[in-house]
Amino acid sequence: QVQLVESGGGLVQAGGSLRLSCAASGRTLSMYVMGWFRQAPGKEREFVTGISRSGDRTDRADFVKGRFSISRDNAKNTVYLQMNSLKPEDTAVYYCAAASSPFLTVVDTTRSRYTYWGQGTQVTVSS
Repeated sequence: QVQLVESGGGLVQAGGSLRLSCAASGRTLSMYVMGWFRQAPGKEREFVTGISRSGDRTDRADFVKGRFSISRDNAKNTVYLQMNSLKPEDTAVYYCAAASSPFLTVVDTTRSRYTYWGQGTQVTVSS
């Protein structure tokens, strides 16, 4: 099993930036496709962005293209989400998740593929 702990959330004004971190323990992070999801009040949890095991491929939802980027440091067992040009509609709890995969360059965008989840970190963007 792998345990995931997110950090870096907080309150920021519209147009600002935040960097979320997801630290993994229990197993080496390089075994997993990693993803970030978010859930706003009253809404379903949705895919934000993901990164392949190798780190060579990423995928992201249309609503964050050009603003958010994901990266990973397998040596540090950590995944990052850099969020720029934040908007009030980005307000949500952000979750880090891990999906087992035999492939090095595949990115999973489907929520059900992710087995392990962090507890989430709140991001609030004020207008």
